[in-house]
Amino acid sequence: MLILKKFLRDIPAVTGFVVIVSVILIALLSPLLVPDRSVAFESNILSRLQPPSAEHWFGTDNLGRDILSRVILGTQGALTIALSVVGIAIAIGVPLGLIAGYRGGFLGDMIMRLTDVFLAVPQLILAVALAQLLSRGITSAMIALALTYWPFFARTVYGETRRVRSALFIEALQGLGAGDWRIMLAHVLPNVASPVIVRATIGMGFTILTAAVLGFLGVGATPPDPDWGLAIAESREYLPEHWWFAAFPGLAILITVLGFNLFGDGLRDLVDPKLRRSR
Repeated sequence: MLILKKFLRDIPAVTGFVVIVSVILIALLSPLLVPDRSVAFESNILSRLQPPSAEHWFGTDNLGRDILSRVILGTQGALTIALSVVGIAIAIGVPLGLIAGYRGGFLGDMIMRLTDVFLAVPQLILAVALAQLLSRGITSAMIALALTYWPFFARTVYGETRRVRSALFIEALQGLGAGDWRIMLAHVLPNVASPVIVRATIGMGFTILTAAVLGFLGVGATPPDPDWGLAIAESREYLPEHWWFAAFPGLAILITVLGFNLFGDGLRDLVDPKLRRSR
């Protein structure tokens, strides 16, 4: 209850939470919000590049498709990519970080050196390189992003595991004969879960932004997918006269990423004792 009160006093974090809930609801209710999907996928040259109006609230694109409908449907794709990438990154990075932090030795050093190699290259550059090696599409973008994001979880879990590893209760469990895997999974993992959750929340927003960049560069989503980054890429030759073509997908990216970042920062303030004492 005390944690909830502290969270509710953090206006930016609450704002981020409201944004995240709103985005999730839009994604879940998109079949109701866009009952006729043809307006988002079928071309209508007679209605191309119309400005925002009562009929098309966000205007239409270069093929006459309703931009509002494509932004709403793009919410599903953005959340699917974010959840998939972060989920795969957690599945890879958390076990490796646990093993490296708890076991140490040659195996731990090898895991962390591999992690350092990935972290030495900017994620976006590495993701673009990997995506180009794969076939173009959403699946390739998710694989590329997941393979470049797991080191962040591995490094976070490694540091927290090393801290927990030296605690007295771990030594007591070892003295009682508890096995390494039991200690790691039943006792160490719950103690490092909070930083992982914070990293995952912030990573959701960062993944959505990076996926949009991949779509913009042409190595992510493919037409006619209602992708926010791809929409901005398609609008470049029509700017600045037809500003709405790029503005509304861009606002969708901005608001969604900002929501995840604000909420993630609020969670970090709650779970990090140093930050909590400084407030």
